[in-house]
Amino acid sequence: MNHMSQGRRFSSAARGQQRVVWTAAALVLAAGHVAVAQTSGSQSSDSNTLQSVQAVQQQVSQPGPSVTPTAGTSDPSYRGSIVREQATNTVLALSIDDAIQRGLRNNLGLVLQSSSEKESSGKRLQQLQTLLPTVDLSAKYQVQQINLAAYGLKFPGVNPIIGPFQLFDFRASLTQNLVNLPALENYISSKHNFQSAQLTAQDARDLVVLTVGNAYLLCIADQARIEAVKAQLATAQISLDQANANHEAGTAPRLDVLRAQVDHKNEEQQLISTRNSFEKDKLALARAIGLPLDQQYTLSDTAPYQALNTPDPDAAFQQALSHRKDLAAAAENYKAAESSRKAAVYEQLPSAQASADYGDIGTTPGHSHSTYTATGTISSPVLQIARMRGDQQVANASKDQAAAKYSDAVQQVNADVRDSILDIQTAAKLVDAAKSNVDLAQEALSEAQQRYKVGVSDSLPVSQALTQYEQANDQYISALYQHNVAKLALARALGVAATNSKDYLGGK
Repeated sequence: MNHMSQGRRFSSAARGQQRVVWTAAALVLAAGHVAVAQTSGSQSSDSNTLQSVQAVQQQVSQPGPSVTPTAGTSDPSYRGSIVREQATNTVLALSIDDAIQRGLRNNLGLVLQSSSEKESSGKRLQQLQTLLPTVDLSAKYQVQQINLAAYGLKFPGVNPIIGPFQLFDFRASLTQNLVNLPALENYISSKHNFQSAQLTAQDARDLVVLTVGNAYLLCIADQARIEAVKAQLATAQISLDQANANHEAGTAPRLDVLRAQVDHKNEEQQLISTRNSFEKDKLALARAIGLPLDQQYTLSDTAPYQALNTPDPDAAFQQALSHRKDLAAAAENYKAAESSRKAAVYEQLPSAQASADYGDIGTTPGHSHSTYTATGTISSPVLQIARMRGDQQVANASKDQAAAKYSDAVQQVNADVRDSILDIQTAAKLVDAAKSNVDLAQEALSEAQQRYKVGVSDSLPVSQALTQYEQANDQYISALYQHNVAKLALARALGVAATNSKDYLGGK
């Protein structure tokens, strides 16, 4: 499942931080009504309690901002992997650490980045060769016969056919650039590109942790939903049994039974849908970590709520500047573009080259003599103004683009850090609000069931309270998921996801 579909599934959690303050106030108001109801025991207070819970339920029906991570996840390769093992008949107990380690070994995004690093290393060596001596060895054996007449050479009494004769030639040649500033700058540029590829591959590890961690947390949320729906199904069964009993006793109409049956069937459908989502998200997790899709496994870790002391945004930004590998890679790209610009400028300068040739030549190896040549060459471009100016303009444009990308990358890191901190703080408040909402909805459901049992009201408040309780549970699970993913996103924003993700997921 891609992150777009995850965003749709958690779209109920994506509307804004401004809801937190008045949601908390509404919860306090509802809690006050609950206390009044418990003290007076009056039916009007009970009704007010239910209405307050309903109001709170509507207010937190969309519990907060989406914190589904987006950094790096637009590349679909991070959702794929290389499968290096066969499925077994045993059920694998998979922890989040195991999943992350498997992702760091098998995730396709990291594999591709490692290949790009090797490619950049090869290009660097290619550029280096232009600065190093080039030595070639050759051994030649030649048999030749010449027709002088074919060249217009005719001598009376002389046979124009010469040969056949043989020739042995053993030779070594050397070429060395003595002064070639464009080649030097191109090599320096390739070094920076290689360092950028190395840093990008290191940054890919953070993206793998972010992708795998998010997929694992999503499966945990699905699993929690399954348990919640099972509990709600059991509650719906109790209401159905109670409605049947009241109808048989003649104290409730058939409508109450039908309403309870609808609630029960709705919970059954919800359970089927939730289990399907869970299995599909498990497949998505397996795809990201290189686990065979037919391998059975269970999640051995849970993600309970753990508060995190969020750092100061300015201090966190400074930390991110020194740890974010993608930012360092952008800086190396700028340096590479600067060297390419210098190489384009130096194209108008003369270059010097030395070459030498030494060998042994003769009709036979025993009848041969050494020969050699040595050459020094100075060359300078003439009447190539258009090409050189064009190269300079291209290089300057590349440098300007690299500078702009680096500047934007710095601001993006700053935004990532501040967004993650805001998401953690908001999600923590949402967890508290949603937990209180679950308690209120559960109490409202219990009171509605008791009122129906003693015949004070019909089954409609029970059905409504059951729906609200289900929504409250779903919102609480969503808030927990948001909080944990926000902590993981902060680790990535700081550039420490691959090394310190456990500290952020576990809380500090």
